Amino acid sequence: MNLDYVSKIKFGLKRYKTIATDKTTSRVLDGSYNSIYKGRSMNFDELREYVPGDDIKDIDWKATSRSQKVLIRSYIAEKKHNIMLVMDANHRMLGHTKTGEDKGEVALMAGGTLGYMVTDNGDYVSGLYYHDDKMERSPFKTGFLNLEFLLEGYAKCLTQTNKSDLNGILSYIMHNIKRRMIVVMVTDTEGVCNLKENLLGQITMVHDCLLIKVSDTDIFGKKVYNVETQGYLPPFLAQSKALQKKQHKVMEDLEKQAEKKLNRYGIPYVNVDTATRVDSKIAELLEKNKSVN
Repeated sequence: MNLDYVSKIKFGLKRYKTIATDKTTSRVLDGSYNSIYKGRSMNFDELREYVPGDDIKDIDWKATSRSQKVLIRSYIAEKKHNIMLVMDANHRMLGHTKTGEDKGEVALMAGGTLGYMVTDNGDYVSGLYYHDDKMERSPFKTGFLNLEFLLEGYAKCLTQTNKSDLNGILSYIMHNIKRRMIVVMVTDTEGVCNLKENLLGQITMVHDCLLIKVSDTDIFGKKVYNVETQGYLPPFLAQSKALQKKQHKVMEDLEKQAEKKLNRYGIPYVNVDTATRVDSKIAELLEKNKSVN
């Protein structure tokens, strides 16, 4: 298998050098996650308060007795995290971003760049996406070949007939995957608005969640392809100032709705318009997650 997507991501990281040369962002993975480890060394790090999912064998009973709080001993671990990329393959992702780029391509590069960074960190990466009504899942593995397989699978799912959403994937995670994970969702504004409150409540109680939100194009004053009708908008629609005003109001309301929902569940997110320098957006996302945790 040729590592086409991985090579493209690697080239972008080398070209812009944001992660490679900036001392702050080069360490962005350090401490960016909760202690969700595949295994641990025997090097004691610190005491911290117990959270559901921690191993009860790590409870320090003497310290717990003194503090009247359940405290566990955390360790400097191998930092083998479980990263689940949840990619929205709905046919909306065949549209364009604000910069005129393909939404699916930007989503792929954004999720892929995060996947590249954590793979380079030695973490376990998996992916979930719908190919129409069929769930596609890649196993938790390390290595760039695994990441390439995941990204190729997502690209193949971006079809005109795919009308899936992320709710089915989140439900699948809650019912079928028992390990603790960092769930990274990649979708657009409408995808966020369509997420069910009960599923977000459930998944954020068990897992760390982050979200990459790909922007939508401004349909006015330019040649715009309509994904639903599979044709270009008539010029008189794209140039109507009255429709432009209404559309901007609709999009503004949707953005506020999406932002409110993500903030309600404490999900760090970034908005991505372009595949160019997407590494700085991923660094921003991980920094946000670090400040939350």
